[in-house]
Amino acid sequence: MVILYYFQVTLMAQCSMQVLLLLVLKILQTSAEGGAIDCLCDGSACILKLCQGRQCFSSVTLSGDTPHFKRGCLNESEKILLTCSTLPSVSYAVQCCSHHLCNSNDSSDTLTPLLLKVPPAEPTRYRVETLVVFVVTPFVVLALLAILGVLACRRLRHGRLERLHELDAEQGAIDGLMASNVGDSTLADLLSHSCTSGSGSGLPFLVQRTVARQISLVECVGKGRYGEVWRGQWQGENVAVKIFSSRDEKSWFRETEIYNTVLLRHENILGFMASDMTSRNSSTQLWLITHYHENGSLYDYLQRVAVETVDGLHMAASVANGLVHLHTEIFGTEGKPAIAHRDLKSKNILVKKDLRCCIADLGLAVTHSQSDNRLEVGNNPKVGTKRYMAPEVLDESIQTDCFDAYKRVDMWAFGLVLWEIARRTYSNGIVEEYKPPFYDLVPNDPSFDDMRKVVCVEQQRPFIPNRWFSDPTLSALVKLMKECWYQNPSARLTALRIKKTLDKIHSSLEKGKADC
Repeated sequence: MVILYYFQVTLMAQCSMQVLLLLVLKILQTSAEGGAIDCLCDGSACILKLCQGRQCFSSVTLSGDTPHFKRGCLNESEKILLTCSTLPSVSYAVQCCSHHLCNSNDSSDTLTPLLLKVPPAEPTRYRVETLVVFVVTPFVVLALLAILGVLACRRLRHGRLERLHELDAEQGAIDGLMASNVGDSTLADLLSHSCTSGSGSGLPFLVQRTVARQISLVECVGKGRYGEVWRGQWQGENVAVKIFSSRDEKSWFRETEIYNTVLLRHENILGFMASDMTSRNSSTQLWLITHYHENGSLYDYLQRVAVETVDGLHMAASVANGLVHLHTEIFGTEGKPAIAHRDLKSKNILVKKDLRCCIADLGLAVTHSQSDNRLEVGNNPKVGTKRYMAPEVLDESIQTDCFDAYKRVDMWAFGLVLWEIARRTYSNGIVEEYKPPFYDLVPNDPSFDDMRKVVCVEQQRPFIPNRWFSDPTLSALVKLMKECWYQNPSARLTALRIKKTLDKIHSSLEKGKADC
C-alpha cells in the first residue's frame, strides 16, 4: 500500500509539472509575440485561413451590383488608423475588432447593410417650352444688340448732320442746302462769292457737298492714271468731274487739300468747285469737281489745231503765269504756301475758250512755308511722267529736302511744253505735226531707264527744226526753252524770269506788227 501511494503521489507531481511547464511556455510565447491575436483571413492576399495581427478587420467593396468580401489582420499602427477610421460610403465599408477570431462571424451579408444608400438618379427631363427658351434666347439677344447698334449709328449720324447744319448756319445756310447761296446761283456767282469772301480757297464745305449731289454725269471725256474725267451738268452749266476709285483715296485727298489752299484761286489755275465722297453702282467714288473747258487739254488741242504765233505766245505766257502763282509764297495771316507741281505736262494743262491755259492735276504737288520751314513731300521722289522727268529725278540726285529743287523740276517740264507749243505754231505758213518730247529717241511708253539713258547719259534734248531760227519769235522761244533744259538745275530760269521774257517777246511782236 505504501508503495502504491508513493507511486500515485509521484504520478500526480509529474502531471502538475507538465501543466506548469505548458503554462509557462504559453506565457512566454504570448509575451514574445507582443500581444498578437488570431484572425480569420479571406481574400487574394491570404495564404492560410488564419493570420495574426494586432487587430482583425472585415470589409465589403461594391463593384457595380456585386459585393466583394474580404477579412484579415492589421499589424502596423498607421495602417490600422487609416483602415479602421474610414467611414462607410456608397461602395465601401470596413469593420475592425481586437480580440481572437473576432471577425469570424463577419460576412458579406453582415457588412452590406453598412453601405450608404443613395436613391437611383433619374435622367433630367426638360419640357419643350424650356428647350425653346434655350434655343431662341441667343437669337433674341443678338437681334436686340443689332437693333441697338443701328439705333446708335443713326443717332451719331443725326448728331453729325445737326453739327453740319449748325456750321453752315453761320455761313448763311438754310436747311443744309445753302438755298440762298446755291439755289439759283450760277458758277460765276458762287466762285465770285468765294473769291471776294476773303478766303480765296473755294466754296464752303457743305456748299461743295450740295453742289456735288446736284450734278448729273453726261459723258466720259478722258481717262487718266487715277480715274476718269466726265462732263457733268449742274443747273444747266457744264462742269468737269474727276472720279477717283476708292483705292486712290490718298490722291483724291491730296488734290482736294491743295485745291482748298487759301488764295490758290487764279485765272491760270484750274477753277476748283467741290469735292465729295459718293456711292454709285454699289461702289465708293471720290469726286473732284472743277470748271469744264471744252477745248480739253493742251495735248489734245495741239494734235487737232495748229496755232498762230500770238496764240502760241498767249498759251506759253499763261502757263508761265500759273507757275509763277504756284511757286510764289504769299505771306500774311491768310497766306499761301509755295507750291511745286511735280507733274507738269501738256496733258495736265487745259485750254480755255480764249486760248489761254490753266494748270490742272495738283495731286502730286508739294508745298513749302517759310514761316515754319515745313516741306510736305510724298514718300516717293520719283513721281510724275517719265517723259517729262528732269535729269536729277532720273538719276536720283535731286535734293528731296529742298523746295527749290522741285521748282526747278517744273521748269524743266515747262521747257518741254514750250517745245510742244512751238512745233504747232505757224511761221511763214509752215508748221510741224504734233509729236511728244523725245518722240524720236524713246518708245511710245518709255521706261525709266530709257529716259535716263537719253537725258542723263547721252544728255540729248528735243530736236529743234531749222525753220524756227528764221522766225524771230520762235527763235526767242528756242533760247528760252534751252535755258530750261540745263543739266545743272540751279542754272535754269525761274518761272518769274520766263514770264517777264515772254511778255517782252509778245511786246516785240506787237511792236513789229504796228510798224508794219
